[in-house]
Amino acid sequence: MRCVRFEVNNRAKIGIIEGEKVRTVYGSLDTFWQLTDEVFPLSHVKLLAPCVPKQIICVGLNYREHAKEINMEVPAEPILFTKAAHTVIGPDAAIIYPPQTKKLFYEAELGIVIKKKMKDVTPEEAHKYILGYTCANDVTARDLQLKEGQWLRSKSFDTFCPLGPWLETQLNPEDLSIKLYLNGELKQDARTSDMVYNPYEILSYISQSMTLDAGDLVLTGTPFGNGEMQVGDEVVVDIEGIGKLRNTVAAHK
Repeated sequence: MRCVRFEVNNRAKIGIIEGEKVRTVYGSLDTFWQLTDEVFPLSHVKLLAPCVPKQIICVGLNYREHAKEINMEVPAEPILFTKAAHTVIGPDAAIIYPPQTKKLFYEAELGIVIKKKMKDVTPEEAHKYILGYTCANDVTARDLQLKEGQWLRSKSFDTFCPLGPWLETQLNPEDLSIKLYLNGELKQDARTSDMVYNPYEILSYISQSMTLDAGDLVLTGTPFGNGEMQVGDEVVVDIEGIGKLRNTVAAHK
C-alpha cells in the first residue's frame, strides 16, 4: 500500500494511492487510519514529503563499494550520524545550493519510517516497527564534511533531505534496486543486498542505544557513485518497489 502526504486547496492531507487517484485518510500515518469517501485525481494534488520526522538517524559507509570509493575501511559496526529535521522536502521541491559550500553532492538512499516507539529490539523483531519505505537523497556539502570532520552541518542545510514520492508499506527491503540519475544519466546503480548491515540490523542497532518514535526516519546509507550537483541539475532517486523521487537544484536567493 502506498501512503502519501499531499496538499490540495492549500490544505495538507494524508491518503492512500489507488491507481491514478488519492483517497483521503483521517487520523495520522503513525497512529490510526480511517478511509473516507474524499478522492482526488493524483495529477491534481501536490505531493509532500511522506513523513515529518522529529529525528533523522543516518548510517554512513553502509555499502562496501562506497567505502572503497572514498578510501575508508568497511565499519565493524554501523556508523551513525544525524540530519536536522528541517532538511526534509518533498517530491519536485528545490534543493537549495547554499553559498557556504562549493561541492554539493547527491546520495541516493533507502529511507525507513518508524511505525511505533522502538527500543531494544532484535533484528528479527524490527519489521514490526516499520511503517514503510521511501526514496531519500542524503544531500551533503562534501567540502564542509571533509574540512570539519563531523557531519552534522554538512548534512543539515535546509532542503538537504528530499523524500518521496510516498511510503510503501508492503515491501521486502533486503534486495531492491537503488538507482540515481543526474540529468538523465545513471550515476548510482546498486542493490540493497549490497549493504554491510541490512535494514533490520540497522534498526536493531540504533534501538539498542536510543529510542526511535513513530514517524522518525532512518536513512540506510548510499552506494558507490555519489557525486556533485550544480544549479539547474535534475536528480532522480529510483528504488524498486517504491518509485521515483525527482528534485532540481536551485540557487540560494
